[in-house]
Amino acid sequence: MNTPFDFNDEGRRIVYVKAVDVADLPENIRAGAGNREHFYAVHDADGQQLALVADRRLAFFLARQHDLAPVPVH
Repeated sequence: MNTPFDFNDEGRRIVYVKAVDVADLPENIRAGAGNREHFYAVHDADGQQLALVADRRLAFFLARQHDLAPVPVH
C-alpha cells in the first residue's frame, strides 16, 4: 500500500508516559506510596519529567487535558 501520510506534528506536543518503580523514587515519595509498586511519569521530548501520578490512565488523561499527545514507553 502506498498511501501518503503527513508526519508533520507541528502544534502537537508529544509526551511520553512510562512506569516508574517506587523503589527507584526518592524517600519522601516512597513514604507516601502505600502498597504501590509503580507510579507513572510523564516526560517531554527532552526527557524532563512533567508529572508523576499513581495511575497510567490518569497520566494519559492529564496529558490530554493539557493539549499534549501522550505516547506509551515500553
